[in-house]
Amino acid sequence: MDAPLQSRGLTLRLGGRAVVEDVTLELQARQWAAIVGPNGAGKSTLLQGLAGLRPADGGEVRLQGRPLADWPPRERAQRLAWLAQQGQSDGELLVRDVVRLGRLPRQGLFGAPDAADEAAVARALVETESAPHAERRLNELSGGERQRVLLARALAVEAPVLLLDEPTTHLDAPHQRALLRGLAARARDGAAVLAVLHDVTLALAADRVLVMDRGRLVADGAPSDAALRAALVAVFEGAFSIEPVASAQGLRWAALPLL
Repeated sequence: MDAPLQSRGLTLRLGGRAVVEDVTLELQARQWAAIVGPNGAGKSTLLQGLAGLRPADGGEVRLQGRPLADWPPRERAQRLAWLAQQGQSDGELLVRDVVRLGRLPRQGLFGAPDAADEAAVARALVETESAPHAERRLNELSGGERQRVLLARALAVEAPVLLLDEPTTHLDAPHQRALLRGLAARARDGAAVLAVLHDVTLALAADRVLVMDRGRLVADGAPSDAALRAALVAVFEGAFSIEPVASAQGLRWAALPLL
């Protein structure tokens, strides 16, 4: 069976410069993965390429075994949900209506929401702890509250592939924890989840970590992989060490700054 989303030799250029170069990867169902790397490594650009928001300058992206460009937009949007790093987060729409926008690929522009749509919206509001704000306007919320609403909109699609660019932006520690638990739950339910994360310790909670540096994928593995952890330390120029931490869930890994 084909991986839900895969790239082969993907290259993306900006201003004639290769920002993502020859990246080959496969996202697996029932797994959530994190992309990390220093500033300018090409993480967000890679995610945009995987989402079809930037045309490939080399290589290709396949969704469920079919070239991404061959999917009609509505069908692609049903199978691949996206959260931008700088998502539109102002306006006077009610929170519930913002989240309902996530159902447009399924109901169509002129379709009316049915019971399944409303149930998906309700689940996404609860999962992101946004239900108490459902009848408030987006521009009345704090930055963290708006971020959770935008995340709920992406989750409401209930797509088998979920791509998130810096989803923890503006979130405090309890909501970061809720987000990571939610991503893990989505993966257990069958989704392939890929998130760009700035916080290395949060990334090390993923099933799989992809490390980028200067446009290339330089490491890919589980947090328990010593080679993966060594590559992480190297691309960040030894700014931290990665140490084991015992927890109720078993051994975890944390990045400790070397001051």
